[in-house]
Formats: sequence, C-alpha cells, structure tokens
Amino acid sequence: MNKIRIHQSRSHRKASERYKDVTFYYEDGTVWEGSIPIEYRRTGTNLYEEKEIQEYLKKAYDYCQPSKRQEWLAEQEKFWASKRKEETWQLFEQLKTFKWTCVSCVYNNPNWARRNQDLKEMGYTIATDTNRFCEQCGKRRTFLILVPLPRGGLSGYEIWSQALREKIVKVLGSYDAYEGKRVKSESLLPDHKFPEIRWNLETKRNSIEHLTDEEIRRDFQLLSNQRNLQKREVCRSCYQTNIRGYPFGIKFYSQGNEQWSEEIPKTGKEAEQGCLGCGWYDLEAWRQAVNQKLKEFSE
Repeated sequence: MNKIRIHQSRSHRKASERYKDVTFYYEDGTVWEGSIPIEYRRTGTNLYEEKEIQEYLKKAYDYCQPSKRQEWLAEQEKFWASKRKEETWQLFEQLKTFKWTCVSCVYNNPNWARRNQDLKEMGYTIATDTNRFCEQCGKRRTFLILVPLPRGGLSGYEIWSQALREKIVKVLGSYDAYEGKRVKSESLLPDHKFPEIRWNLETKRNSIEHLTDEEIRRDFQLLSNQRNLQKREVCRSCYQTNIRGYPFGIKFYSQGNEQWSEEIPKTGKEAEQGCLGCGWYDLEAWRQAVNQKLKEFSE
C-alpha cells in the first residue's frame, strides 16, 4: 500500500497558501488525514515542480509519524512555559490533536483569526479549510489543522516573533522598498534581502530576536505580501536558470550582469555575493544606483 495518498490540490487565497490534501498511512496502523502546505510564506515554502512536491511530502510524512509527536509536543511545552495565559496558547491547546478542528466549536473568541496568525508568526504550520462541514455545528465552518513540522518549517526559515516584526518595520520606517515610499505598516512584511532558496544549514541563525538596528538595515527590506511573493518567484527562477531577474522591466545591475557568476556558489552565505547589484536583492540601493546613472547621463 502506498504510504502517501494525495487527494487534491487546494488553495486558501486570502492567506496566499496552497495545500496538498493527503492521507498518511503508518506501519502501526495509524492514519493521519490532513493538508500539507506547499505554499506557505511564513516558512518560505513555495513549491510547484512535481518532483519537489513529492520530496517535500516524504519529509512531512516522516515528521508526522505518531512516534515523533510526543517529542514534538514536549518541545512545545518548553516553548509555551511562560506564555500559558495568552489567548494564542489557548488556541494552540485546541489544535494540538493534529486533527481538523472547527474553530467555532472549540475556540469561543471572535479574534481567532488573529490568534491563528500569531501561531503562524511563531513558526507553526497550520492548514486552513474555510468550507468544511462540521458534524457538531451542522454547518460549513472554518477548520484548522496543526501539522507537527518543526517550527519554521522544513526550509530552515528564520522564525521571528510579532515583537521583532514590529521592530523591523519601525527601524525601517514603514518604507515600502518596492514603491519607494512610506506606507501603512499593516501592509508591510519584513523581507530577507538574501533569498531563502539559496540558504543552507549554515545560513540560518539560531535566533534573530536580538538583532541590532544596523543588522536589520543590512539584512531586511519591507515589501507588501504581493511583492514578497513576486520576489520569491524571481529568485526561484534565478536559482534554477542562473539568469538574474530585474524589477520594473529595467534590465540594470549595479554590480555584475544578468548571468549568475560561475565563480559564486549557488547556496550558502557566500552565494549572497551573487545577489549584489540585483534590483530585487536591495530595491532601495538599486533605485539609488539607477538615479545616479540618470543624473550622470543628464549632466
């Protein structure tokens, strides 16, 4: 019998998430029915190629094994030790069955969506079904399922708290690097200039909660969710083709050209050198370089 059965692909457009609805069959007879996100921006997951998806599902299958769930829960107990009175923890407590859970039935709080978002910001992987029939309610409701993957996901994405996110937005002055202007902070996401697709195990920092203002300005820029996803696709294409992208249809590089240098590794911290000069890597620095060139031409 196939250990992994894929039922369908599904999207949650409001959250910009895509899933594979699956059933995992384990040797001890346990069956787990759920959804594995294949696009999940908070962990840097964005898969399209079938081979990549299959490999990702195999990894998820292993992490979801019944024998590993108690160890996973023990780790979370330590994480929540000082946060047990928080409303977000209360939602987590309802979800740690790893089963589809009707929010209306188990969490009597009108702000459940905010609490769900908080859990995601903490690095938890949670799939959503907005139109699932609830036997108890007798209605179609929003269901959530907690997937026991490592916090931060399988991609090695750095986890940040809401407090750190707010600090990054404040330090960067609510400045939308793509639009080149200050906007409402609620519409902005901190974006790693160095794309996660080029990270390896040595690239991820164990903690980024104590970043200095200088480190924040060096490593991050602010983008809307739409532009963050757009940049991710551009960086993904660059990784696959070795052809660097460019924003606004302007093929200009302040360093190098459109070809990824063969002398620079494709992954790891040294790979960041290959990103320098690309508009998507640092939109504001690239904009200033373009304006400088225009000034030189006009003089």
